[in-house]
Amino acid sequence: MLARLSIRDIVLIERLDIEFATGLAVLTGETGAGKSILLDAFALALGGRGDAGLVRHGAEQGQVTAVFDVPKAHPATKILAENGLEDTGEMILRRVQLADGRTRAFINDQSISVQTLKAVGAALVEIHGQHDERALVDASTHRRLLDAFAGLEKDVTAVEALWDARRTANTALEEHRTGMERAAREADYLRHASDELKQLAPKDGEETSLASRRTTMMQGEKIASDLREAQEIVGGHNSPVAALSAAVRRLERRGVNSPALVEPAVKAIDAAINSLEEADQHLQAALAATDFDPLELERIEERLFALRAASRKYSTPVDGLAALAAKYAADVRLIDAGAEQLKKLEQAAIEADARYAGAAKKLSVARQKSAEKLNKAVNAELAPLKLERAKFMTQVETDERAPGPQGFDRVEFWVQTNPGTKPGPMMKVASGGELSRFLLALKVVLSDRGSAPTLVFDEIDTGVGGAVADAIGARLARLAGQVQVMAVTHAPQVAARADQHLLISKDALDKGKRVATRVNALAADHRREEIARMLAGAEITAEARAAAERLLRAATA
Repeated sequence: MLARLSIRDIVLIERLDIEFATGLAVLTGETGAGKSILLDAFALALGGRGDAGLVRHGAEQGQVTAVFDVPKAHPATKILAENGLEDTGEMILRRVQLADGRTRAFINDQSISVQTLKAVGAALVEIHGQHDERALVDASTHRRLLDAFAGLEKDVTAVEALWDARRTANTALEEHRTGMERAAREADYLRHASDELKQLAPKDGEETSLASRRTTMMQGEKIASDLREAQEIVGGHNSPVAALSAAVRRLERRGVNSPALVEPAVKAIDAAINSLEEADQHLQAALAATDFDPLELERIEERLFALRAASRKYSTPVDGLAALAAKYAADVRLIDAGAEQLKKLEQAAIEADARYAGAAKKLSVARQKSAEKLNKAVNAELAPLKLERAKFMTQVETDERAPGPQGFDRVEFWVQTNPGTKPGPMMKVASGGELSRFLLALKVVLSDRGSAPTLVFDEIDTGVGGAVADAIGARLARLAGQVQVMAVTHAPQVAARADQHLLISKDALDKGKRVATRVNALAADHRREEIARMLAGAEITAEARAAAERLLRAATA
């Protein structure tokens, strides 16, 4: 519900702070006092169209802030979550209107787009007047309201899930069918290419490995003779290792009597022998690496030639041949096994269609029954609103050839204003005053379902009086038992039923050089005086005060 509305520098409003409570709040005042300005400012905070003309003359910008108490499960919190905004339980909508026409929007002091502000505002507040029945324009809204009245939201959610499953099944079928058609057109080429690549059996990284091995072989062939000659010198018949070993043994025998002279030389010769033996090992390993079968080199070169020829033929890098082979093999399998898979997907699509159609038909039947109940409930509200000759009807058109996420149905509210006249869509057939009363009757019936938590009615009692105005007031009061209701009214019968009465006035400032709109919450005595003014006009009489007192007593009886 709306807890507080703050307005700064909007048209005639310099500074205004209004606290709201639950129940029915009425706004009254003389014509031109600024009631429309107040609603325009409120609409701006809810994401309405901005206008540089809204900024008070002499100010650089205007600002409107609306503070709402919102329960955790409310749809507006989902919109916040989808836009990465934190839900604190209190929702602060703020709109800044700059004098150059630009606007800025905020929720909980976080900058957001006007579209997001508008979506949140629409979830929190509905503003209705003779020329602003936005909730009734879109026929999809009518379907939602009928579903809310009948408690069919879970059924609709189930149908939406079945619609998604149906779409998924049909998409899989179409993709498979398209793949089969493409594969069939290229069947001969695919089979030949798949067989050729299967026989070639390319492997990832094979070209690099083979080229490296071939390079090693070719380089090894060139240096093999040098390696053998070096190995013969180091470890072959001409190796000095044997002579050095014999010299070490002789020195060790002589060195018993003169170790200081012999040991350094023995250690140096031992190190030389070890180095020669290590060098011999490396040379033998190098000779083993250069030793290859010429046939192997030939096989490697033939394999590289075959791989590179296939690469050129299929316009694919050698390293991509393995993936291409897998793709062609899969396409061939699709041709061979596609018919069986197609049958399975066709059956799955048929079953998904049947499940969706069954649930959608069941939902249509429920909507038809609920439409009759809604008609009966709304029509029962019309007579006291001086629409006793009118008729409300919910048109449910079912077309199974035009399925959708919410079923086969198109729902639209129709009315017949007088017997013998042609029924038609409510927005086209009803006059402004009739439309407002039809709306009120509908909202009273749907008070606890399908409604925003705050409803604003702008002068829906225009052109009526007496018993009809009293009936409107009674229904607004009933509606306020379920949701927060604000009503701009000229009817004393409506004002008398308010839980909160706000008087809008225009005060002269600076010795009459300028004016400003004020809003004051009226206590009991002042309420009676305002209602008497509404009854009598400019000169308030004792009879008007007495009549106002009777209205107030009757409203609380």
